[in-house]
Amino acid sequence: MWKQTFACETDAQSALEKLQKRLKITELHDIELVQESRHSKPGRPGKDAQPDGQSIRIKGTPASRLLPYQQKLARKSCFIVATNQLDQDELPDAELLQIYRDQQKVERGFRFLKDPQFMAATLFLKSVKRVMALTVIMTLCLLVYAALEYRIRKALREAEETFPNQLGQPVANPTARWVFQFFSGIHILTVNQTQVLVLNMNDQQWKLLRLMGKCICFKFQGKHKIRRNILTSVAKKQSLYFH
Repeated sequence: MWKQTFACETDAQSALEKLQKRLKITELHDIELVQESRHSKPGRPGKDAQPDGQSIRIKGTPASRLLPYQQKLARKSCFIVATNQLDQDELPDAELLQIYRDQQKVERGFRFLKDPQFMAATLFLKSVKRVMALTVIMTLCLLVYAALEYRIRKALREAEETFPNQLGQPVANPTARWVFQFFSGIHILTVNQTQVLVLNMNDQQWKLLRLMGKCICFKFQGKHKIRRNILTSVAKKQSLYFH
């Protein structure tokens, strides 16, 4: 509108009225009809060329109407969350909204079950009972997966520590799937039934195991204790033999 020119003030005023009728949450202030000189011939006018016509241009300042804007914002910010629990003491509005937002966690978990790496599609079950049994097993796996992910994130949050993600960036909320991949390639080597070694462990893996607690950490560190106990026992036997 501000770039458009009109032949007369009547045309400019008519266009301005049509524009104001379309505006709902915006209004115009400091409106002026400015008269400008123009050249009818196309191209750049010469140095001594005189304007051969006049045109009208509208100038003004747009501004939002506060009350209609707030009403529209409030209406657009609302959405319906339905529940069959009508007792607000049992289920307050804030808790209902939080449960609704937490749905994505459940949906993300079932997306994990549908992942091709879970290989659920490779099983063919004809019996309905076996299908139900497989569903129970898959749901139990999802429960263990979610519990482990929750425990990892809780341990990192309480210790104010981080764990590297796929890009090597430190994060406090890694997924359990990525942690599984990060711990891949770890091997246990037994040498002559006297040495038990845990191979390919790095500092980040040891740190996460320590944060997870003694029960988890012992499954890895216990191998080193077994190795030391075996070596100590062998050394004692050799000492007795030489004496």
